[in-house]
Amino acid sequence: MRFNKKRLAVAAALATSALLLSACSSGDGAEEAAGDGAGNNADTPAWCGPDEATLTFLDGFGGNGWRMIAAETGRMEAGTCPSITDFEFIDGQGDTQKAISDINGAVATGADAIVVHTASGEAILPALRSAFEAGIVTVPYRDSPGGEAGTDYDEYVAADYVEDGRTWARWIEEQFPDGAKILFLSGPAGTSQGIAEHEGLTEVLSDEKYEFIGEQPFEITEWDPAKTQQVLTAAIAKHPQIDVIVSDFGPSLVGALPEFEKNGRSIPALAASDGNVLGCFWEDHQETSPDFKMMTIKTGTDNIRLAVQHAVARATGGEIPAETLYVGGVFEDSTSEDKPVQCERDLPDDIYLSSALSGEEQAALIGG
Repeated sequence: MRFNKKRLAVAAALATSALLLSACSSGDGAEEAAGDGAGNNADTPAWCGPDEATLTFLDGFGGNGWRMIAAETGRMEAGTCPSITDFEFIDGQGDTQKAISDINGAVATGADAIVVHTASGEAILPALRSAFEAGIVTVPYRDSPGGEAGTDYDEYVAADYVEDGRTWARWIEEQFPDGAKILFLSGPAGTSQGIAEHEGLTEVLSDEKYEFIGEQPFEITEWDPAKTQQVLTAAIAKHPQIDVIVSDFGPSLVGALPEFEKNGRSIPALAASDGNVLGCFWEDHQETSPDFKMMTIKTGTDNIRLAVQHAVARATGGEIPAETLYVGGVFEDSTSEDKPVQCERDLPDDIYLSSALSGEEQAALIGG
């Protein structure tokens, strides 16, 4: 889909509204990601320069709600810069060859800048390098394509998964000062996200009183709710004591957590990423499961905003942001009055209340 300059102007107004709503409700996350950017319409954001440019966002797999929300967030962030005359979104549909072809196509059709979220790891690196060498501003983000900034692309805007692991671990230390048995669930085997999160967890929880149980460095779930239920059901049967579950896709646990109650056990403490369905699940079960404390980090749909800022700055002659790492931070903590668990029952399950987009905007986007 393509967006012309008039529609981007409308998007800029929507972005302002979304950020104001976020600031009043769930969101210090927007400000953390944007710095001096999207919230300041009185003056053009510092990262928005005077030169007109076009921007293309290439998502290796844009077919789920999280990716759709991230793409819309990126579009709205681009819309705060009047120098961006056109924004295009291209979905790689989980097909590595299509993703590579899409990058080459964006170069051929004259995109000035591209932001890329790979679903194929390093397989797309040669295409990124070709774009970079052709003079296209090239910014991969969130999932690493390998390579090096300045050689293969302009900048890689990463999510600080190690810090996410540390954040979970510090909360576990506070809740379980005498030690705990911890089950960590992540995505596909070898995913860099899970490996980095495990590094942060074990860095903080280095004392032997904290025991990581199950497959190491994490139980493999493919981030699939059905697979998660299989893995967790097996873990419940195998481990009579599970004090904490850590998951980097918290909403995927909702179908599996009732297995504890079916086996006459309290749902254990949970350190995860946020999601509306998870917040509502906690509200429904926290009274009958006395051990069910929960902390979530922001799920990271706003990570794209920093990537867009980097791409736009380079393409338009703006001020390049100093930050290259997105750090989500704590979103909810059932043990703290400052960050209560959130649940919007009149909105779809698969929205993320930590997002810069309001829940209503997300619902309209994903068809809820």
